[in-house]
Amino acid sequence: MNCKDITVKRYPNNPILGPDKTHPWEAQAVFNGCPLKDERGYHLLYRALSFKEKHKDQTMELSTIGYVHSEDGYNFASERVQLIKPEKDWEQYGCEDPRVTKIDDKYYITYTALSDFPHSPDGIKIAVAITKDFKTIESKHLVTDFNSKAMVIFPERINGKIVAMFTMNTDKPPVKIMIAEFDTPEQLWDREYWVHWKKNMNANTLHFQRSLDDHIEVGTPPLKTKDGWLIMYSYIRNYRTEHPIFGIETALLELDNPVNVIGRSVKPLIKPEEIYEQYGVVPQITFPSGLLRDGDELRLYYGAADTVCAVATLSLKELLGFIKLKDSEECKDESEERIEFERFEGNPILQPTHNGDWESKYVLNPTAIYDDGKVHILYRAQNDDDTSVIGYAQTKDGFHITKKSDKPIYVPRIPEEIREEPGFSGCEDARITKINDRFYMCYTAYNGHGPARVAFTSIAKSDFRAEKWKNWTVPILISPEGMDDKNACLVSEKINGKYAFFHRLKHTIWLDFVEDLDFKQGRTLGGRSVMCSRPDLWDSEKVGIAGPPIKVGNEWLLIYHALSSHDGQYRLGAAMFDLSKSELTARLDYPILEPKADYENKGLRPGTVFSCGSVLMGDDLYIYYGGADEVVCAAKIEFKGLVDALKR
Repeated sequence: MNCKDITVKRYPNNPILGPDKTHPWEAQAVFNGCPLKDERGYHLLYRALSFKEKHKDQTMELSTIGYVHSEDGYNFASERVQLIKPEKDWEQYGCEDPRVTKIDDKYYITYTALSDFPHSPDGIKIAVAITKDFKTIESKHLVTDFNSKAMVIFPERINGKIVAMFTMNTDKPPVKIMIAEFDTPEQLWDREYWVHWKKNMNANTLHFQRSLDDHIEVGTPPLKTKDGWLIMYSYIRNYRTEHPIFGIETALLELDNPVNVIGRSVKPLIKPEEIYEQYGVVPQITFPSGLLRDGDELRLYYGAADTVCAVATLSLKELLGFIKLKDSEECKDESEERIEFERFEGNPILQPTHNGDWESKYVLNPTAIYDDGKVHILYRAQNDDDTSVIGYAQTKDGFHITKKSDKPIYVPRIPEEIREEPGFSGCEDARITKINDRFYMCYTAYNGHGPARVAFTSIAKSDFRAEKWKNWTVPILISPEGMDDKNACLVSEKINGKYAFFHRLKHTIWLDFVEDLDFKQGRTLGGRSVMCSRPDLWDSEKVGIAGPPIKVGNEWLLIYHALSSHDGQYRLGAAMFDLSKSELTARLDYPILEPKADYENKGLRPGTVFSCGSVLMGDDLYIYYGGADEVVCAAKIEFKGLVDALKR
């Protein structure tokens, strides 16, 4: 089933709520309305925006939170009230985007509190207001002391706990969707609670983001179904470009442990199409803000063009059938014999130091090469400012580390990989190849601005063995300017008299051939796509190479990584190529390594196994990979068995 099978019907009388020029506080826009239905009818909390006015010491458009009641959830003709407005220092420049949940006999309204103007990341936090009647606010509290937005509280306790989900680092990417559990409502604003929570926050991360170029934000409060907690969230593709695409997507979370994702949509359920979604204060926006259920009918409330409130309906049964996906074990053909990597029982083999040095925060995505009787592992390391460098370690048996450098062996040197302010940048995800007496390394150069590019450097074998790391050549950029290109490697021997490069463009694996390795006169990688994603399988979103391919007779075995559009997880697969013809000749239908271990599901990016290299020793292929984008791990597989599986 694909998204075309899901019927989404916009309410014919949309928008259901618009600006009111007679109320200055909501004269410009009313949007992102969150509904709650109880024995008293339908309550709608919404964000209201004034035209520019004098407020405090600024002339600005001020956001506050309005309330309106309805008998049917569509017609809101009763009196509209400005329920929440700036009163505390931590909200003095605006109150945005409410979500409401009833706990016991009180309504808890979470919202975004703005403490400064112009708004800065450190001034954007989550607050909560409490009321019993939507007439009087009993109290207000600042919930988070860090950059965050869009908190929703689950409508009932889970395992005795009050559970909330929210968006962290909305303005300090990478953005994260987080879960927090509380014993009492008062813990929501307990500073000591949050200090403790931060120490274990990686275990409370949900990952829906397909690319760091995209943005994600929590949308609706969760809706309980027999199959799991249903949520709608905002997914914004190409967020940092001039043409972001705002869409509404959905996911299903486990009932007893909502940090686990059962399934998710692969495309937007709604994106801007109607006039009221395309034109307004901020054009081309649809943003989910509330979800109600009446039998099989789901009623989705959303903001349109940051100007009005709208509603759409869809079938719950149809939606659950679309997003409740079977995992690879359930889909397995019983007659099929699978071959998979066997993890090293001592994983992870490398971990971050957490001491403030160059590898304090994360170690991940290693490449590897066998030379001079040992395996050389070159891995990506990040410091607390998120600058990536390349570290070095050795193993003689493939698993146990026998030597490790106390300094990085490769650091950013050119403008395209240097960022002046903290943030993701540097030298990422290297792949190393040896041809004759020289080692060649491709890696991703990224300075935090603009697309990532492929950088290319080399070092003499004698210098590599002597660990004379200062002798790496000055890198050159070999991918097209202005295009996001990464996951590149040089093949270890010439093909038809030319050097062969794999790289990734447009979410597919490309192959190109060059006469020499100088890349003079503006030559960059191109070629053609030789392997794409498969919409109905585990590798449905995008594919890229793991490490350089390994020659098998006249063909080449390639381990590759793939992102699933169904559950957002990275897995590894295997394929075979005839490079002399630029042809894909075989490809397994199932993954050969998928994130199942604890260390692959708790970290910066839970649900991730990501490799940049493997080595053949004896009868086994040893692979080195990043677990959850935080640690370095190892596994092995019988090489002949893998080749035979591909031949079948």
